[in-house]
Amino acid sequence: MAEFTMELNDEQKEVRDWLHGFAADVIRPAAAEWDEREETPWPVIQEAAKVGIYSLDFYAQQYFDPTGLGIPMAMEELFWGDAGIALSIVGTGLAAVGVLANGTEEQIGTWIPQMYGDANDVKVAAFCSSEPDAGSDVASMRTRAVYDEAKDEWVLNGTKTWATNGGIANVHVVVAVVDADLGSKGHASFIVPSGTPGLSQGQKFKKHGIRASHTAEVVLEDVRIPGSCLLGGKEKLDERLARARERAKAGGGERVKNAAMATFEASRPAVGAMAVGTARAAYEVALDYAMTREQFGRPIIDNQGVAFQLADMRTSIDAARLLVWRASWMAVNGKQFTAAEGSMSKLFASETAKKVTGQAIQILGGNGYTREYPVERMHRDAAIYTIFEGTSEIQRLVIARTLSGMPIR
Repeated sequence: MAEFTMELNDEQKEVRDWLHGFAADVIRPAAAEWDEREETPWPVIQEAAKVGIYSLDFYAQQYFDPTGLGIPMAMEELFWGDAGIALSIVGTGLAAVGVLANGTEEQIGTWIPQMYGDANDVKVAAFCSSEPDAGSDVASMRTRAVYDEAKDEWVLNGTKTWATNGGIANVHVVVAVVDADLGSKGHASFIVPSGTPGLSQGQKFKKHGIRASHTAEVVLEDVRIPGSCLLGGKEKLDERLARARERAKAGGGERVKNAAMATFEASRPAVGAMAVGTARAAYEVALDYAMTREQFGRPIIDNQGVAFQLADMRTSIDAARLLVWRASWMAVNGKQFTAAEGSMSKLFASETAKKVTGQAIQILGGNGYTREYPVERMHRDAAIYTIFEGTSEIQRLVIARTLSGMPIR
């Protein structure tokens, strides 16, 4: 087990500087254009693939960093560049985590490479959990997966929504209900390859922020996939469902995690790191502006009203990063989130990003409200962090339940 540290080693610093350079030289110059276009920035993803950032090898190296700091460090730097483009680059990672968290070694080796493609033919993947009537309330999920034993196939029907890369992905990881009587414990994850009959893209959403990231509905109509596309395999699923049924009969007992929650728990600190990157970017713009903008014959940072805001902004950003790093270290070293530390990191970092980007607009005044300066876009982008992969309200619920042991609603 790696010791917890707040100091990056030389190799990590080298990777951080490399990512920062890519974010500064490639992502930032393209940010405003792709935000306006509201399209997937394929050329930028391809550039990331050419240098090795958009690849299975890169994310595997960061994911298995024994300090736990590889992924949050990478997320912070890329999202410092631009949240929309960065999400297009890292969005495949959520589907990859879904396979890593629930799949067999063979499934991991087969499907994750197909999520990325290569530098000459980049691909993306989508994780499909949310539904029109089941966002935070995963127990209300309606997408069904029925096993056809005679053909060893699963038949999927339903509609997923808010799916990053939904409909354009080469691989869709779909969470579906296999036993409705078990609520959220009766869910499983499935691989649906591109071109599978019955899989189609529904509505593409026009969003407030992260507009360079493709978000759409995914429609499944009698989608048939081989039994081998059930993540973890049929035997493991049957065992898990049997345990859940026994515990249900006994009136409770040990918690059984469902497929979607296993993915979200693993990814929450990474989302916190994304928020830290956006907040840091807005803070830096505001600090530079306050140092150079003059009113009444002096820089506006000479006013306590501005200087104190910047002090609070930086303090909150550093505190958020420390929570993210702690949760990331705990996760990679097998430490249980006994106080919901993953949710804490996501909650605090998300709320910090919203607040800091709003303060940045205030410091820039009228200029901050225009698209001539990037803080307006950063503020729009930051709004998503308190919503996706568990709203701030859900994070507070998770924390409260964990601390109290009570079924708080």
